[in-house]
Amino acid sequence: MMSRAFSYVLLCLLTLAITADMYTYHASSTGLNATMPPWVQEGGLHAWIGRLRDPATRERVRREMAAPALGWTNNLELAGSPDNVLLVGFRNETLRSYTGKTLAEVAAERGTSPAVTAMDLVIEDSSRVSAVYFVMDEDNIRKKVALPWMSFGSDGASLAAEGSFLESQPHPRAYGNFARLLGKYVRDEALIPLEEAVRRLTALPAHTLKIRRRGALQVGYFADVVVFDASTIRDHATFAAPHAYATGMVHVFVNGAQVLRGGAHTGALPGRVVRGPGWTGWNKASSSP
Repeated sequence: MMSRAFSYVLLCLLTLAITADMYTYHASSTGLNATMPPWVQEGGLHAWIGRLRDPATRERVRREMAAPALGWTNNLELAGSPDNVLLVGFRNETLRSYTGKTLAEVAAERGTSPAVTAMDLVIEDSSRVSAVYFVMDEDNIRKKVALPWMSFGSDGASLAAEGSFLESQPHPRAYGNFARLLGKYVRDEALIPLEEAVRRLTALPAHTLKIRRRGALQVGYFADVVVFDASTIRDHATFAAPHAYATGMVHVFVNGAQVLRGGAHTGALPGRVVRGPGWTGWNKASSSP
């Protein structure tokens, strides 16, 4: 009996709460670095570019980009074709005409192979060059959406459809991830109930990240409230035209202040730092956000 009790206590001590999060699109977004072996990138961007200027190194990289990857993940291999690699972000203004074109299209335009084109673009742009990779399966997305421990994140920066933001072509997840869940997968395809989707957009991540007094409508909690029309909410951002706001979000309150009224921004800026247990003062400030 003692042995069983000890084993039970040990098992409880070792139990971890495991969750995951996802975005609701069939393409990932990173850089052209994901098409090249890690060894050529060691030491940072400048060292990487320096190696790519060396003919012997370029040839080795070209061979490894074309061969089955060993010990690393080659997104070009996962994509299956340079036609499935969309170039979406450049620093160099002279290269921005390539934004929204595939690696295959740019390679054909330049008269070089996709591998050589990728290396040249990294050198010329002095960056990893942002790219979208169509490597996922829609059926797998549906399977993951249905998992009760799956929450949702855009994995993208906060953007606006104006000004300098328009100089790049981001992944549409930055604009449409949450509306896409509520519109496409909840309303249109009925994969999960609406109330379950709301829980996994609010209470689940707040609980997982141990963010106090957020994620639910309760007395004493910060008043973060979203009012949306479940019959019309929809994402409009696409890979070809990502700078498009979702529709169906009617009112939004942040920390009790209304920032969206009738779908239009009020100009209010009530946001504040949200801290979790990684903050050094978290244990002392039980009332802090």
